[in-house]
Amino acid sequence: MKFVKVVKISILVLIFYSGLNTVFAQDSVSEYGYRILNTYPHDIEAFTQGLIFHEGYLFEGTGKRGLSSLSKINLDDSTVLMSKNLSRRYFGEGIEIVGDRIYQLTWQSHIVFVWDKRNFEPIDTYYNSTEGWGLAFNGTELILSDGSSSLYFLDPESFSRTKTITVTLRGNPLANLNELEYINGEIWANIWQTDFIARINPETGIVVALVDLTGLSNETDLGSREAVLNGIAWDEHLERLFVTGKHWSNLFQIELVKK
Repeated sequence: MKFVKVVKISILVLIFYSGLNTVFAQDSVSEYGYRILNTYPHDIEAFTQGLIFHEGYLFEGTGKRGLSSLSKINLDDSTVLMSKNLSRRYFGEGIEIVGDRIYQLTWQSHIVFVWDKRNFEPIDTYYNSTEGWGLAFNGTELILSDGSSSLYFLDPESFSRTKTITVTLRGNPLANLNELEYINGEIWANIWQTDFIARINPETGIVVALVDLTGLSNETDLGSREAVLNGIAWDEHLERLFVTGKHWSNLFQIELVKK
């Protein structure tokens, strides 16, 4: 939750709140539950905005003005190996790694920071014309969410827009797309303030599957009223899926279970 953000909650998100999962059985959207495989510690103070598993470590970007940061973290014990705090004027958002560069969005400041992955030293900044929420990388382009139903594809070298898609569920735009991850040819997106992850076809924007993580927040301590699901990380080498939330005391490795 962006604690001062005003968002129009769509009918689709209200459906998520009501728990009327049967509505999705009326179409071809696949549905998945989950099984917890492993549980790891997570900083309950972290207002998680971006999460990546890269070269054996977690990289996490956090938000809130005065508390926004970028960290490299040991998975097993949550030890922070390297950290950088953003200026108090910035509200940090999603992150992504391309080569030796870490891109970090800001919410409403229209600035994208680029850090050296090896030492978190600044390399560059870019202008982002929208709000910044989530960020992913498909191997060629960065993919950015801004809380709407749109996803923007960007050239990592110039941060110029190459294309835009509208994400739809059963033909209706699906807004509140938040933290992103690119997994096996699909864009995975947390749907803000719900327990659902949307799996999106990057060519059409169509939601091809929904992952229902209802009940996962009951398996961890929550540090505030803003402690909502947010954070997807994929270990492509060992094919491990990690999820967490803002102000959650745990990060979970899960596997999906087809409903």
